[in-house]
Amino acid sequence: MTTYEELVARGLIAQVTDEEEIKDLINNGKATFYIGFDPTADSLHVGHFMALCLMKRLQIAGNKPIALIGGGTAMIGDPSGRTDMRQMMTKEVIDHNCACFRKQMSRFIEFGEGKAQMVNNADWLLDLNYVNFIRDIGACFSVNKMLSAECYKQRMEKGLSFLEFNYMIMQSYDFYKLYTDYGCNMQFGGDDQWSNMLGGTELIRKKLGKDAFAMTITLLLNSEGKKMGKTQSGAVWLDPEKTSPYDFYQYWRNVADADVIKCLKMLTFLPLEQILEMEKWEGSQLNQAKEILAYELTNLVHGEEEAKKADAAAKALFGGGADNANMPTTALAEEDFDESGEIGLLALMVKGGLAKSNGEARRLVQQGGVSVGDAKQTDPTAKIAKADIEQELIIKKGKKVFHKYTLA
Repeated sequence: MTTYEELVARGLIAQVTDEEEIKDLINNGKATFYIGFDPTADSLHVGHFMALCLMKRLQIAGNKPIALIGGGTAMIGDPSGRTDMRQMMTKEVIDHNCACFRKQMSRFIEFGEGKAQMVNNADWLLDLNYVNFIRDIGACFSVNKMLSAECYKQRMEKGLSFLEFNYMIMQSYDFYKLYTDYGCNMQFGGDDQWSNMLGGTELIRKKLGKDAFAMTITLLLNSEGKKMGKTQSGAVWLDPEKTSPYDFYQYWRNVADADVIKCLKMLTFLPLEQILEMEKWEGSQLNQAKEILAYELTNLVHGEEEAKKADAAAKALFGGGADNANMPTTALAEEDFDESGEIGLLALMVKGGLAKSNGEARRLVQQGGVSVGDAKQTDPTAKIAKADIEQELIIKKGKKVFHKYTLA
């Protein structure tokens, strides 16, 4: 099976232009491709996961990835897939986020001479002469055609700022610059980026002639990958300080039965033949498939040691065959308790990250979703004594989220 055929078989390709040429480039290791990353936080999350895995697959096959950090476009905002205008960030925050991205990406792709590159579009966007840019690049775009793009149609009723209206032109210009300055001949992106990506391909061909060799591919990032990036409690981050390796493992261990094979195909590097065998699994075997998925992805992001710890902790809770030494733990200090040596249950949940606020914690308790030790707790005013935590105390949220409390 060729590299391109495997991408298709794994469900990664949604739409392409110039498919035969794309196959030739990818299968023969001749693609220099880019994927854009918006530095709106100081960590990547699992919504970026599919793109990172794709870059790794293609680099293994001899192709050259360019990770384009949107340090310039992040100062404007992207309307794609959004109904609100995102907040402006300072250059200092953007630069910090870019540095964090590179560190995390290095676990997936190899940077260096003749290998992967990281490029920041702030390097060319921030110094543009506006009048010259509009004369040279803006003239290549039809306003009527831009307004027909789905990303803009979604925003028209609530209001589309002129800043955001420029986003398609700037993203198209990114591809033009990468093509002319870095030899980038292919771009990948989510299906919500399709109009912007086509704009880049068309710009290259208008500026450099119809025979200019620029290709476009979209992935299932919007409908699948971006959905993976969010849970009811927020984003699942790749930074272990934001989402612990155990919680990361548990996120994948708890995917829906209908999604586990899909995730194994798209996100792991297990042989397709092995995954196709798992497609036949039913009932309790699906739990085994989820454990494999969780272990493989935790290993990929956090390393083998953390993956083994997370796996052992999960089996301690659900399999009864191991200790709970690796369960997420919060150590409480003397000042966390009141004069009576007690701490409120709601405050305890927030401190351990089981809820973002007292209000959220209260709702969870009132809805019967919290157990302290082995007993369900429905009283949001309940307090926990320090003596009850001297050994350890485990609070359970829902059926699958556990947190251990100890004394510092």
